[in-house]
Amino acid sequence: MRLGLLIPSSNVVLEPLAAHLQTQTPSLTIHVARLGVLDIKLDAASRSQFELDAQATAAKLLCDANVDCITWGGTSASWLGVAHDEAFVARMEQETGMPTTTCVLDINNRLANLDVRRLGLVTPYTNDVAAQINRNYTDMGFDVVASRNDGGTLSNDFAAIKSNVIAQMVQEVATSKPDAIVIMCTNMAGAEIAAQLESDLGVPILDSASITLACGVANQAS
Repeated sequence: MRLGLLIPSSNVVLEPLAAHLQTQTPSLTIHVARLGVLDIKLDAASRSQFELDAQATAAKLLCDANVDCITWGGTSASWLGVAHDEAFVARMEQETGMPTTTCVLDINNRLANLDVRRLGLVTPYTNDVAAQINRNYTDMGFDVVASRNDGGTLSNDFAAIKSNVIAQMVQEVATSKPDAIVIMCTNMAGAEIAAQLESDLGVPILDSASITLACGVANQAS
């Protein structure tokens, strides 16, 4: 089984996770392509990094490796709007016939399956980006009861956020009694602490990096 994984160029979290997953799943190989992404802001220049033509062009290179499916491992749709990921999936499947999914679409499916109404969010982003994510999820019908963000703009800085800082943000959000908490950024080191936090806090913790790989494998298997 070959999973094609499209990730932001500055992401340093997903590939190590993918390598670990491959050691546990001998029948699986994961093949990576990158889309140029350096910073996360709401201005036009930053948004242009996720222009659909560029994203589709990068993803199509994975087809050269005869992968079985493609997953977009970025959370850009959380602030750009879920329609962006839906358009990417539709375009890839129409133009290549390749089963395609994304991290954010799978997060949203999991929230629906968990019947989440009260949502908590943890991100590394600036206040305005975090507020846009909150608005988008509110517009989707969720009650965003709490959120915490680290205030960064450079993707390289997101990966440098210490796990204890992420854990503290999650713990603070948990005091508002959400039905689930999403760690929304695939370049944050949430995977290594999510399971323990979920056990300690008694609330589902959805780590976006872990979900990226899980949804790709599930999509491939289907």
